[in-house]
Amino acid sequence: MIFIQKFIPVVFIIVASTSCSIHKPRHAFDQSKVERSPDYKNSYYWAALPFKVDSSDRVPGSIKLDYVPEEVDVFFLHPTSYFGSKTHNEWNASMTDAKVNKITDDGSILYQASIFNGTGRVFAPRFRQAHYFAFFTKDKNSAKKAFDLAYQDVYKAFLHYYDNWNNNRPLIIAAHSQGSLMAIKLLKEVFDNEAMKNKLIVAYVVGYPVPLDTFKYLKPCKDPFMTSCICSWRTYKSGSKPKFLNEEMPVIITNPLTWENNTDFVSNEKNIGMVIDMDKDPQQHAVSAQVYKNILWSSKPKFKGSFFLQSKNYHKGDFNLYYMNVRENSRTRVRAFYKG
Repeated sequence: MIFIQKFIPVVFIIVASTSCSIHKPRHAFDQSKVERSPDYKNSYYWAALPFKVDSSDRVPGSIKLDYVPEEVDVFFLHPTSYFGSKTHNEWNASMTDAKVNKITDDGSILYQASIFNGTGRVFAPRFRQAHYFAFFTKDKNSAKKAFDLAYQDVYKAFLHYYDNWNNNRPLIIAAHSQGSLMAIKLLKEVFDNEAMKNKLIVAYVVGYPVPLDTFKYLKPCKDPFMTSCICSWRTYKSGSKPKFLNEEMPVIITNPLTWENNTDFVSNEKNIGMVIDMDKDPQQHAVSAQVYKNILWSSKPKFKGSFFLQSKNYHKGDFNLYYMNVRENSRTRVRAFYKG
């Protein structure tokens, strides 16, 4: 594992390097062992804020932070970074776990939330995220309680943001994996109505399936300019046919090279920049994209050590394979939003 990590960029090794040391919860969910709710007035409980220096401020390589001062905010929800430890293996993460926070900051905040720092102010709360094992356990009752607790924090953080910092600014919601599970609930509860849908520029709900019938007012994005809509995809190596595709109902699926949802093959010429190493410039023409049923097919990315990337599931690279396309599209939709 150490040898492989020398070659495969961090965006593809986070799960690989931690899953071999997963410490599963030893008992059912126990409310008495739950930490107290975070105080979102305290900046400690935010992985990213526009009022402090954090990992979301970085830009890849030598590109410039070409921020356009539009009146826009981005609310970002990070994926799972909690795998348990010898000292803490409850169903939900401890907010004071330095290791978990570092995985979050050096992983998703740096490599995903940073996509949006050229579009608007980035807000990313820490939350008592559910254990990685909650997605796979047979103890569905404990898993549900763990996810519900995580969402309590996400909703509380959003309310604090909205009441104190939003000041009637339109928003982008961006999320990955467990963060996307939280985002679906937040979008349903807050934005899926006539009054609030027009405050949402777009939601990038990536790395988690979003059933087509989830929302009443929020629609799937059909082109690069549509607003008040949802983009979503899960990335696999071209040709992959996971068994779950035969069991799933239709989901929202977007091609991040065209921002359409047809099944046309789109060559890597449309890819304006993959980012899997923040110290290097974005890699243009990196991977292709094609919608296949409920997933997105991508050609295998090429980078130093890519020979060791044997998995056909490119979940950890959902955003980063198309980093610059997402970055540019978020700004395109903001311009479309303000033009009305």
